[in-house]
Amino acid sequence: MKSFTTQKMIEIMDLLKKELINLEVKSIIEFKVLNPDYCSSTYAGNRVYVNNQAFIYREYKAWLDLAHILNCRMLTPKSDSGSQVIIRYEKLNSDESFHKSEMDKEKKYGTESIFSQIYKNEEPSFIHYYLQALKNVNFNKRTRVLNLGVNSADEFVVIKEISQDFSTLELVGIDFCDSAIELARKKFINDKNITFYTHHINDLASLNLGEFDLIISIGTLQSSNLEFNKLFMSIVQNQLKRDGAMILGFPNCRWVDGEMVYGAKVKNYPFSEMGLLYKDVVFCKKYLQQKKFRVTVTGKDYIFLTASSIRK
Repeated sequence: MKSFTTQKMIEIMDLLKKELINLEVKSIIEFKVLNPDYCSSTYAGNRVYVNNQAFIYREYKAWLDLAHILNCRMLTPKSDSGSQVIIRYEKLNSDESFHKSEMDKEKKYGTESIFSQIYKNEEPSFIHYYLQALKNVNFNKRTRVLNLGVNSADEFVVIKEISQDFSTLELVGIDFCDSAIELARKKFINDKNITFYTHHINDLASLNLGEFDLIISIGTLQSSNLEFNKLFMSIVQNQLKRDGAMILGFPNCRWVDGEMVYGAKVKNYPFSEMGLLYKDVVFCKKYLQQKKFRVTVTGKDYIFLTASSIRK
């Protein structure tokens, strides 16, 4: 078993990449490093001494980040009799990802899909920033809420949990996936203030929904079958109240073999490339600012754009 003491991270990455390249998926590799608990409040890269042994210090987060960079899952470390711990990586199965699914849209995002096993509300890097976004738009002052690409309505579940008076809200959720909408209806079967539509958001006008105080869309508007800029401007002009607010979530992650892996990825790139993501975020920000909205951009694995009208 390899033991890393004073090797630089660039050396460690190179060695582990070479070891992983010929391994089957789900294979496990193990290596020893300094136990991070020995040196709290120390920054990565500092040389420390434990029992006269020199080490380069790194915290657990560094090893977790490295696992994802190497397309691995970090397993529970094992204790070592000395000052080290055994870090364990499991090689991910990159084919176990809904992103690579060749199914039609209904099956790809339906209740029998890999996507249906994803619960963003249990991921701290999603739920923290989503709650922050709701706070940023003064959520409890909003009464009519529209969710575009609602799927099985996880975002509405959060709203119900934190709302001061949920029964006074009017919520509308729209998605093209019929099985996901049916599941959403079951979640809120006793709530008469929520309406769900199986419908394409390219044709919102035909539903005659009126305007909303708050519009939410998480990971939907950038879909390949939508004309992003045109659709976004139409939503602002036709569905958003003059004094309304928006929360847009842009995925900056991939879901692979049970892991949420940081970094957006587009076709024809073997690595994470976030140019399209930031182009769309900047377009929305500039457009909303021109319309007299105060805009903030937050997040990590999901980039959240929140906008609140400042028009008088």
